[in-house]
Amino acid sequence: MAKKYLPADLSKVRTVPLASRANKVEVADFARVGQKGMPFSQFLETLPRQLAGVEFGALVDDIVAAHRKGKPVIWGMGAHVIKCGLSPLVIELMRRGVVTAVAMNGAGAVHDVEIALIGATSEDVAAGLGEGTFGAADETGKLINETLVAGATENGPGMGELLGKRLVEQAAPHCEHSILAMGVESKTPVTVHVALGTDIVHMHPLARGAQLGAASFADFRLLVSIVADLGGGGAYLNVGSAVLLPEVFLKALAVARNLGHDVSRFVTANLDMLQHYRPLQNVVKRPTVDGGKGYILTGHHEIMVPLLVQAIIERLG
Repeated sequence: MAKKYLPADLSKVRTVPLASRANKVEVADFARVGQKGMPFSQFLETLPRQLAGVEFGALVDDIVAAHRKGKPVIWGMGAHVIKCGLSPLVIELMRRGVVTAVAMNGAGAVHDVEIALIGATSEDVAAGLGEGTFGAADETGKLINETLVAGATENGPGMGELLGKRLVEQAAPHCEHSILAMGVESKTPVTVHVALGTDIVHMHPLARGAQLGAASFADFRLLVSIVADLGGGGAYLNVGSAVLLPEVFLKALAVARNLGHDVSRFVTANLDMLQHYRPLQNVVKRPTVDGGKGYILTGHHEIMVPLLVQAIIERLG
């Protein structure tokens, strides 16, 4: 027989005075209304001192602190950051010496090269797929694959350096908007990490798996050395990569620690439109277990990245 339940008697519920209760939100922490024409630094002070309003400012402070200590600030990024038109902001932080290394996926390199060549990128996939022409851009595949076939070796320069130098040497018309080219100009390492078969240039007649693998492997080894220096105040940002860069970063960190480097007490952050499993685990949580701090900021790149970059510039003074 099923047990019969009677409604709870709420007359016996104990209450506590409101004044004695600890509260998480106070009027003093509320957002403040800004004024027309106010400086950006003052606008930042109007943000509510709650949740991401606090985390955002703390991340900016930690990035600036890493810069002032001379520690690495690594900008890991997916291709969508470039497609959102944000390359000039990443390049500006490279130029200022704040971002000391960039790690991107293969699609990032593809879009970056196209921007350098013609000042445009991002084709209509659906239309091209129906016609069988999706991913068939000749100049993109030719430049990337010819460069790698000519210069990629396991112990030589990585894909990022090879492509950046090629763009600079041939004076690509829009080099100033290329992270790869400006990495060469500013002497900022830019590493490219590919998964074979994921990028349109792997479909090109000139594509060679051995050279693609060698160039990307060289960049992985370079990234290991940069990650090894994060300990004691560096910063790693994962901006818009849901799978590839979080996996690469975790392995680079594992190798650096395996080789005896004390990579602890640094900060990480995941900035994306949606929060995914791998960035949360492989960037924010697992690497900072032994000290440090992991940040999570959710929002559209085209809004969040300009806010972050401008806030960093303001903090630098």
